[in-house]
Amino acid sequence: MYIQQAELTRGVGRDFVKALTAMSVKEEHEQGDILFRKGDPANHAYLLLIGCVHLKMGETGQVIYTVRRPGETFGWSSLVDRDVFSSTAECVKQTTMRKLHRNDFQKLLEKDPTNGLIFFKRLAGMLGERLLESYASYEKLFRGETFV
Repeated sequence: MYIQQAELTRGVGRDFVKALTAMSVKEEHEQGDILFRKGDPANHAYLLLIGCVHLKMGETGQVIYTVRRPGETFGWSSLVDRDVFSSTAECVKQTTMRKLHRNDFQKLLEKDPTNGLIFFKRLAGMLGERLLESYASYEKLFRGETFV
């Protein structure tokens, strides 16, 4: 999986993707590693390469979303100028990802606003799909069905 293959970068220019790749850092994490906690400063976004990450909410740590498809982005709070993360991210198994600092991303947007607009349209679409998935999950829950 490469950044240029990610759903989020579909349609943006080659130079924009090269810049994203150059400014991001490849990281590997073990099962159980916490990448960030709800309320932590939202300084980074992540692009999943391999593995699985649970996004959790609340005191009980209820899983609200599972990042499992290569190319999925999470930690998007840092990309939309939120000060803190709204969930906790925990690696469910060994996971490899690219980590992007919000300040580097902001500089890229200032340099290339046209591709930045395309990027944010893709991000809005992805977040909309996640919202619809969560609605479907809660519908199943309220009907008494089990879901994964």
